[in-house]
Amino acid sequence: MTGEKIRSLRRDHKPSKDEGGLLEPGDEEAAAAPGGTFTGGRTGPAGGGGGGGGGGGGGKAGRACHRIFSHHHHNHHHHGPTPPATQGPQPTGAPPGPQDPAGPGAPHHGAPPAPGPLHFPLHECVFKGDVRRLSSFIRTHNIGQKDNHGNTPLHLAVMLGSKECAHLLLAHNAPVKVKNAQGWSPLAEAISYGDRQMITALLRKLKQQSRESVEEKRPRLLKALKELGDFYLELHWDFQSWVPLLSRILPSDACKIYKQGINIRLDTTLIDFTDMKCQRGDLSFIFNGDAAPSESFVVLDNEQKVYQRIHHEESEMETEEEVDILMSSDIYSATLSTKSITFTRAQTGWLFREDKTERVGNFLADFYLVNGLVLESRKRREHLSEEDILRNKAIMESLSKGGNLMEQNFEPVRRQSLTPPPPNTITWEEYISAENGKAPHLGRELVCKESKKTFKATIAMSQEFPLGIESLLNVLEVIAPFKHFNKLREFVQMKLPPGFPVKLDIPVFPTITATVTFQEFRYDEFDESIFTIPDDYKEDPSRFPDL
Repeated sequence: MTGEKIRSLRRDHKPSKDEGGLLEPGDEEAAAAPGGTFTGGRTGPAGGGGGGGGGGGGGKAGRACHRIFSHHHHNHHHHGPTPPATQGPQPTGAPPGPQDPAGPGAPHHGAPPAPGPLHFPLHECVFKGDVRRLSSFIRTHNIGQKDNHGNTPLHLAVMLGSKECAHLLLAHNAPVKVKNAQGWSPLAEAISYGDRQMITALLRKLKQQSRESVEEKRPRLLKALKELGDFYLELHWDFQSWVPLLSRILPSDACKIYKQGINIRLDTTLIDFTDMKCQRGDLSFIFNGDAAPSESFVVLDNEQKVYQRIHHEESEMETEEEVDILMSSDIYSATLSTKSITFTRAQTGWLFREDKTERVGNFLADFYLVNGLVLESRKRREHLSEEDILRNKAIMESLSKGGNLMEQNFEPVRRQSLTPPPPNTITWEEYISAENGKAPHLGRELVCKESKKTFKATIAMSQEFPLGIESLLNVLEVIAPFKHFNKLREFVQMKLPPGFPVKLDIPVFPTITATVTFQEFRYDEFDESIFTIPDDYKEDPSRFPDL
């Protein structure tokens, strides 16, 4: 399985080269801000096979470990001025309004459900397990509609363990990436419920929808690149942490981006980076817009003189392995809330205060303080046994000390389905009439840890920078397999002060921030050979297992 693929799975999850979470926290012990408390309870272990785990380094165990702790459980939201990420493909002709179950004049088949406080016919059919009526309504109603608790029909089908309803909804392309009011996707709820077959079905559909989303965006992206001038852009990454031990080992990176026509090349020294480890090298990432989608992306290892194409496809074994990891790890939801964000001019001087303006690289910039950014994180583990929890903690401790888990032979264990939670006793009327934000809990009893951390940041905006933010977003969308670039892309989608963000702080993990500086920009032309694979490079399909 590939790590970026699991990224879409975890964001709610598969290689969405087109979207990314603002944060990709690792395991809870390493990632959570202090002060969180566990709520809820459980009696006895959740059952379901031995511990999860993974290993560092290469091979199956190494990839598994990397997938658990680098990319797992990334249900990210963005609130406030930021345009929301797409929630996965919507069926054609889906009604526009969230509370408009059928478009104007849409035919209704079968007897309509009794009207409740709000009318959610698909949700009601799922809640009552009425597969026949669901089947008759499904084509004429918005399959991705959210109820007043933020749940889609697929959320309810998964939480209630209604397999027939869930498979019917998936067959009609119900969105899998969408989050409810608590920040959980249908896949997250499926992991909690513990039915292996359902988790696998959702994971496959999620990956299919991610592929379709990338392909759908491709023509627009190529058109935008073609209209943009050819240029050279250099930016620097410096990572910092408030965790003393981590701050000594965090990397920095100088990235060089070449853009010509519909081709892009990125040179970087940072192959992979999680909150616990980084992998360095001499790497070039090439996007060739003229090539077939399956051959557009290639990564060169300039030290070993090998290359690897980035594919979407995964083997059956990789998918099953991914399900094992999901079933043996915490379920994570991270939200960077921007609804109360404000920007105030940074000041300089002791006696006579004035607005801070100084050069960043070649560009004069106004400095601002970013206020009101809050990282809210939630972790669930009601589906884990005590053995799982102890094993995951041991893996994280070993990783944080730079240990190589290959020696300990950590392998993901094949997980069986959990014993289902007790049957639901809540009525549809009780559920739908509950106060917003106080939905009766459906499914397995929650074991959830929550924490909040205020994020302080500075941003420097320049009116002199030749590139616009929209153009930058298009370039960053192409290089989204590098997850720290995905964070940058999502961050600059916020409503920023005037100008171009030539220097900014962004959260990468709950304990780690990155300062990104745009050092140099010039319009230029390049030899076309830099966008091709050198003749003396050999193909190695497994050189970068996490891309």
